[in-house]
Amino acid sequence: MKIPLDYLCVKSGLLCNRCQSLVDSGQVDPSEIDIMRILLELEETQFKELKDATYYKAIKVDNLLILLVSGGPSMTIQKWIKVAKALQDKLGMKVRIIEKTSNIKNSAIQLLSPARVLGVNTVWLPDGSVQYVIRISKAEKKLLPADAPDLETALSKIHDTRVKIRVE
Repeated sequence: MKIPLDYLCVKSGLLCNRCQSLVDSGQVDPSEIDIMRILLELEETQFKELKDATYYKAIKVDNLLILLVSGGPSMTIQKWIKVAKALQDKLGMKVRIIEKTSNIKNSAIQLLSPARVLGVNTVWLPDGSVQYVIRISKAEKKLLPADAPDLETALSKIHDTRVKIRVE
């Protein structure tokens, strides 16, 4: 698996100057090192397909961990679900793995599943910024993997823009 830090640094826990500067600058959170270590262990033991995958970021919101990745040609959705389950068992928290994409609707569909996304509205605010409103039905609110405000925070961090979830 391709990761932002050096393999040796992640496995040993001792960071070289380059890796330490990435952690100090905030590009890599210190808690992500353990996640990367577990992913590398899973690649060696259970999931050889992770060799072609790329890890980008982990976002922790309440008791939900969201991993941004891109898979190789051999990685299917079912395999990502198995990797998420293995991570869930090792970390003791809910894990959701989503493919990195610039499309907010695709990210929302992956993150909010099994709740269905009715649509995504773009709201242009008076200050010139953009806010996205993701609409889901009231009947499917209970299917969300976490609280709506937590999911809004996660999607906002993923896309670096304001995101709201509206239940209608």
